[in-house]
Amino acid sequence: MFKKQWPVFVLAFVLPILAVFWWWGGFNAVNVTETVAGPYRYAYLDYEGPISNMRKSQIAALDRFTDAHVTAGDTISVILTDPRQANGKVRAQLGYTLDAAAAIPAGLKEGRIERRPVYAARIHAAVLLAPSKAYQALDDMLEPLGKGIVMPTVRTVPASRSG
Repeated sequence: MFKKQWPVFVLAFVLPILAVFWWWGGFNAVNVTETVAGPYRYAYLDYEGPISNMRKSQIAALDRFTDAHVTAGDTISVILTDPRQANGKVRAQLGYTLDAAAAIPAGLKEGRIERRPVYAARIHAAVLLAPSKAYQALDDMLEPLGKGIVMPTVRTVPASRSG
């Protein structure tokens, strides 16, 4: 019976899943390079919890920027702990970059990261999919070098893509 219905199964279930995965950038390659990043000046909220719930705190930080009439720059997430070590839970600083002279919105803390050498992973994919693909590519690239991902990690999303 299944032999006759497998084309229907593929059309009804497998192809739509593959199409969504493609649309989200799931088949896009990750580009890992050695580069220099920073400096960053940012305003943030502290976060502790599942990595999948960070967006809510990111939005709360943006609301503080809006209330203070301060222009938010790029989205920035400074992940302080490794989610692989705590079943997907992290401590993080979630916020937005600031111009050098911009005021810190009320209720947010100021963070600074100096210019430094980094391994950068870049991918064009959905916000929910990109981090896992980037971390896996970084880990795959560093493992043969006898290195691993060192916390904290910094994730930025240009303001034009974070909406």
